[in-house]
Amino acid sequence: MRILHQYLSEFGQAFLLLVRSLRHLPSLPRQMGRVIEQCYLIGYTTFPIVAILSFFIGSVLALQTGYSLQTFGAVDFIGTIVGLSMARELGPVMAAILLAGRVGSAISAELASMKVYQEVDALITMNIPPERMLVLPRLIAVLLMMPVLAIVAIIIGWLGGAVVASQVSFIGLDPRIYFDGITNFVAFKDVLDGLIKAQIFGFSVILISCHVGLQTRGGPREIGNSVTRAVVLSLIAILFLDYFITQALL
Repeated sequence: MRILHQYLSEFGQAFLLLVRSLRHLPSLPRQMGRVIEQCYLIGYTTFPIVAILSFFIGSVLALQTGYSLQTFGAVDFIGTIVGLSMARELGPVMAAILLAGRVGSAISAELASMKVYQEVDALITMNIPPERMLVLPRLIAVLLMMPVLAIVAIIIGWLGGAVVASQVSFIGLDPRIYFDGITNFVAFKDVLDGLIKAQIFGFSVILISCHVGLQTRGGPREIGNSVTRAVVLSLIAILFLDYFITQALL
C-alpha cells in the first residue's frame, strides 16, 4: 500500500510540474532554438532503434500468426492481424517504451546532475524558472516528434511482416494479398488511435523524466537511482494509460 501511495504521489507531483510549465507558454517563441534541439534528440537519435525494433516486431508477429493460421488455411489474414496490431497497439507502445529507455533516461540523468551540482539552484537564483528552460521545450518537442516515431514504427512493422510472410516457406503469402489485408481492414481511425496513444505516452514519459530529474536529492550516487526511477515510472504510466486509452477509443 505504501508503494502505491508513493507512485500516486510521484504522478501527482509530475502533474503539478506540468501546470507550472504551461504557465510559461507565452515565452515559447523565444525558445524555438531549444525546442529544435530537443526535437533532434527525441526524434532523430531515437529513429534508428525504433525502426530496427519495429521491423523485427512485425516480423515475429507475422511468423507467429502465420504458424498458427497455416493450420487452418487462413494465412491470407496475416496482413490484417499485423496491420491492426501494429497500428493500434504495438507501434505506439514500443515507440514509447524505447523513448523511455533512450531519451527519458538521458533527460532524467541530465536534470538530476544539474540538480545535484546546484545548476538548477543557480537558475532559480538568476530568476530563471527551471520549468521554462528545462521542461517546456522538451514537452513541446515530444508533441512534435512522437507522431513521427509512431508512424515510422507502424509502417516499418508492416514491412517486416510482409518480408516474413512472403519469404518463410510454410507461409509463402503473396505480398499483394498481405497488403490487401492491410488496406481493406486497417482504417484511418485505427492509425489515428495509435497516434493518439503515442502522443499521450510520449508526453507522459518526458514529463515524468523531467519531474524525477528535478526532484533528485543528495550526491552523485542519486543520479543513477533517479534514472532507474524515471524509467520504471514511465513504463508503469505507459501500461496503465494503455488500458484506459484503449477502452476509451474503443
